[in-house]
Amino acid sequence: MSIFSPMRISCSGLSAERLRLDTISNNIANIDSTRSKGGGAYRRKVVSFEENVKRTLNKETNKYENKLNGVKVGKVFEDNSPIKKTYDPSHPDADKDGYVLNPNVNILNEMVDLMAVSRSYEANVTAMNVEKQMAMKALEIGR
Repeated sequence: MSIFSPMRISCSGLSAERLRLDTISNNIANIDSTRSKGGGAYRRKVVSFEENVKRTLNKETNKYENKLNGVKVGKVFEDNSPIKKTYDPSHPDADKDGYVLNPNVNILNEMVDLMAVSRSYEANVTAMNVEKQMAMKALEIGR
């Protein structure tokens, strides 16, 4: 394992959490969007992560080894929770019965997700700082 492997893992976590933060921000920005490109109300987006493992063949042992490279974004998918219907016949997007389809974005869920992203980001930064300190101590030993 290289000295930079832990930093690479922390960096992948920071990048993944940044995309998750962008997705949550987009959800909050569209909390009242009754129109979307696909038609209908905006649907909440959710990010899933996967482990980023690279399999390599060790020529000495002739066996495959897994090299952990952190996390990667699996996919960004739409939340399938039900769309909210509200009665507002004066709204331009109301159907013939006067109901408007509103996004399935709940601000409380988004705020909880924001706190989780913040904690994960903070943990990755802390791990990266500890890794940097360990590398500096190793260099001091070499003097």
